[in-house]
Amino acid sequence: MAGSVIAISLRLIFGGAVITALLTFSFGTAAVVALRGHGFGPLLPTDLSAIRFTLWQALVSAFLSVSVAIPVARALSRQSFFGRRALITLLGAPFILPVLVGVLGLLSVFGRSGWISELLLFFGFGRLSIYGASGVILAHVFFNLPLATRFILQGWSGVPAERFRLTDSLGANSWSRFLLIEWPMLRGVLPGAFVLIFLLCLTSFTVALAVGGGPKGTTIELAIYQAFRFEFNLGKAASLATIQFGLCGIVALLAFLVPLPKVGDIGLDRLAHQFGARKHRRLDIIWISGAAGFLILPLSAILFRGLGGILSLPGQVFSASITSLLIALISTGVCIFLALGLSLSIAYSRLNTQKIVEGISVLGLSTSPLVVGTGLFLMIFPFVNPASLAIPVTAFVNAMMAMPFALRVLIPAVRDIYNEYLHLRLSLNMGRGIWLMRIVFPRLRRPVGFSAGLVAALSMGDFGVIALFASPDLQTLPLILYRLMGSYQMDQAAAVSVVLVAQSLFLFWIFDRGGRGHTES
Repeated sequence: MAGSVIAISLRLIFGGAVITALLTFSFGTAAVVALRGHGFGPLLPTDLSAIRFTLWQALVSAFLSVSVAIPVARALSRQSFFGRRALITLLGAPFILPVLVGVLGLLSVFGRSGWISELLLFFGFGRLSIYGASGVILAHVFFNLPLATRFILQGWSGVPAERFRLTDSLGANSWSRFLLIEWPMLRGVLPGAFVLIFLLCLTSFTVALAVGGGPKGTTIELAIYQAFRFEFNLGKAASLATIQFGLCGIVALLAFLVPLPKVGDIGLDRLAHQFGARKHRRLDIIWISGAAGFLILPLSAILFRGLGGILSLPGQVFSASITSLLIALISTGVCIFLALGLSLSIAYSRLNTQKIVEGISVLGLSTSPLVVGTGLFLMIFPFVNPASLAIPVTAFVNAMMAMPFALRVLIPAVRDIYNEYLHLRLSLNMGRGIWLMRIVFPRLRRPVGFSAGLVAALSMGDFGVIALFASPDLQTLPLILYRLMGSYQMDQAAAVSVVLVAQSLFLFWIFDRGGRGHTES
């Protein structure tokens, strides 16, 4: 009895500590910045323009990503072809792809010196330019279209094939089949996918920094960076951060009210149905080919341009890769420890409590990593030189920013294990140690591996905090890549991109493969 009381107390203490850390991460750091800046500073017309542009581009990006994802997912759900599973796997690559690498790939294809511009010039047309609003939206669609497609495809894969057989036997046409079967599924999946993508586009920093800028292409996050980096106006940065947090808080509330799609790959390797496959084969091929080309061409451009220059890269690139790897591993360890501990702490809680915890975790996406990093540095500045703690602070911020994704995977997994096996434990009077080691942890191996791979890849390519506070002696792969792109050394930038992509994908693969264990040969 005493042991149970102690266990419950420890769960409550640990869960409360993690939730407190999440709230401090979201609110406390912004408050510190505001206090240090002597309150909230006034906003200029350019700042108001940045707010309007941020909302507009996030809405357009999310709408385009979700709208195009519907026919692509539908085509993939009913067509069988060689390489289908590989293509579906590729759909997950842009989400874990370092943002700067994706931007460089898009510039290599759609930029003024890109493949399409050269082709247009050959036929007597002008060159393309993707800097500004068009570039920001194009990049956001590139990164989020695959994510939306996987969410919607997962919904299609969950529809029983018997429902399509029944409508077919009743002689229902395509429109009736859509209204009776497909639309109810889409109505449950689309709002959550839209909200998540809108939130990701709302807090995007690297894309705006690389291809945005200017009066008509500045986002709130970029305005915060400019207030810190060039003006050192903490009051103005705090005001912008508060506005961003308020906007994202509203979206986070919507995410709490609207169920977000589950993150995973269950069912994506099989066809949902093949009804109408022959009739719509040509149209489906067009959608699949277009989506595949949109994803593959930028990645191919990087590979073709960068593979030849890897061996000639300076030694600082490889030392930077070690630093990036260290940050990624620390972030992964901290994130998984906190996320897994929190998931286990609330396993016995009601469903509403678990949803509230997920909603609080989403607040991490509502906060500017630049503001968080600045707040943390201001907290530790009286005690130690912030530059000496750049790596652990960056790793911690990356871990907290990835927390929502880890919890989206782990909380449902823990909930399913407890719902399915808790009665078995009680009936056998199973001890806590045996329960965790024999039942819980083996079944959490796969979701923990997937979450760890996701966190490691996201941290590997992060360019938020490190861009603001890195000293000249501290180098990471994203930082070197950005500097090379800024100096128009595109060949070397492509070579660094290859190294960064390889390292990110390797981290994701090694963690995900370790989580699968013996389940796959």
